[in-house]
Amino acid sequence: MKNSIPGSLLLTLALAAVSPGLFAQTRDAAPAGQATLETPVVNLPDFTRLVEAVGPAVVNIEATSGGGEERESAGARGGAEPTPEEMPEFFRRFFGQPGMPGMPDRMPRGGTSQGSGFIISSDGYVLTNHHVVAGADRIIVRLSDRNELEAELVGSDPLSDVALLKVEGRGLPVLRTGDSRNLKAGQWVLAIGSPFGFEHSVTAGIVSGVGRRSLDPSQQYVPFIQTDVAINRGNSGGPLLNTRGEVVGINSQIFSNSGGYMGVSFAIPIEVAMNAVRQLRETGTVTRGQLGVRIQDVDRDRLAELGLDRPTGAFVDSVENGSAADKAGIRPGDVITRFNGREVLRSSSLPPMVGALPPGSRATVTVMREGKSRELVVTLSALDVASMGSPGPAGRPSAPEAATNPLGLEVEALDAAARSAMGLGAGEGVLVSRVTGLAARQAGLAPGDVILRVGQDEVGSVAEFEAATGDMEAGDEVRLLVRNARSTGFVSFVLR
Repeated sequence: MKNSIPGSLLLTLALAAVSPGLFAQTRDAAPAGQATLETPVVNLPDFTRLVEAVGPAVVNIEATSGGGEERESAGARGGAEPTPEEMPEFFRRFFGQPGMPGMPDRMPRGGTSQGSGFIISSDGYVLTNHHVVAGADRIIVRLSDRNELEAELVGSDPLSDVALLKVEGRGLPVLRTGDSRNLKAGQWVLAIGSPFGFEHSVTAGIVSGVGRRSLDPSQQYVPFIQTDVAINRGNSGGPLLNTRGEVVGINSQIFSNSGGYMGVSFAIPIEVAMNAVRQLRETGTVTRGQLGVRIQDVDRDRLAELGLDRPTGAFVDSVENGSAADKAGIRPGDVITRFNGREVLRSSSLPPMVGALPPGSRATVTVMREGKSRELVVTLSALDVASMGSPGPAGRPSAPEAATNPLGLEVEALDAAARSAMGLGAGEGVLVSRVTGLAARQAGLAPGDVILRVGQDEVGSVAEFEAATGDMEAGDEVRLLVRNARSTGFVSFVLR
């Protein structure tokens, strides 16, 4: 006689006999009278497989300074750093910021910093932040299996905050590089690092924005990725990963008024980092192209005057004499709207575009001048790092004395030799001989400067200068086009 009981039912009965509570546990998990769901209401991302795959290539870095000159603390390195009064909330490097409670202005002799990094080649090249290893005498790279390797500093670039290390090894786990240019606000990203020494800590969040500028003037060549991924001291140099496990950035900065994570963090795009890596491997240094202009955002109140319908582009405030921009015909008052065909939405967009090209590169610059668009071809010069943060068109102020005209400036005519030395034609400019007004001094005007224009009026004699300024009074805004030995640009101030 055939068995009329289905095989599946026999299997169910057998399992129930082995573990009587199994099915009751599954079926009766919810209290009586409450509904249960077959699937979750919300499906959240699960990063466990990604972390298992990429985790071994993330390393902890210990950098020690044994003596000699004191190491720069985070944020205390090169460039003209804003003062606390000028910038109450500043980008904090993860092992300290000058002025933070309990933090010295510089790392003490014999100090140790902790950071993160990741392996980019199986033969032992490791990427991290410049500020993690700056000034270190000894660098230890600790792998996920607790193996410790002493690292050699191949090279470091403070302007991109990227450092390249080398450890001895073969067949090491490697992270793949992705493309940060495809990132969009709202996409999931992941960070792995060693915050406060907790190695291989994982945090996740979303991209908040791309192409962000740093308030640190020395970081103007980096279009940062902004995220809400929780990162803290010790995360510096660790990877920012997309959901495919590819590195899209290097965690570098937070924006905070407490020194800790407050929901805003920044990463260096991987393309910027790898450009630095290629140069560091080849030469040990990083070079960048330079236009030689000082720029600012377009003032909304001057749109009609500039021939624009919206406040986009980079307003050229000054042009360095003899620079690539000067030779190409870029003038103060121009608005750079495109660089090599790419739109310049704001002034902070331009430096990363220029800095990504090597010195000697030819580029097309589109400017708006007197309501008309022009295309100029420029050959980029090499960025002079030593000059960053130095004064613009004006020099050192003179000693205060009684003002002799509304601007507090005494001017005199230029002779032919002086005009020739300054690259000026006949009837161009007047020479500043004394600065007596407080507002003019604070704006940076100094003896030896040449005033080419007052507002829209060109001046080539003392009489023209006096005519252009004679009706000015306290509360008026003064805008001068000034040339000195270094550059030509605008100086603006309000009369007092």
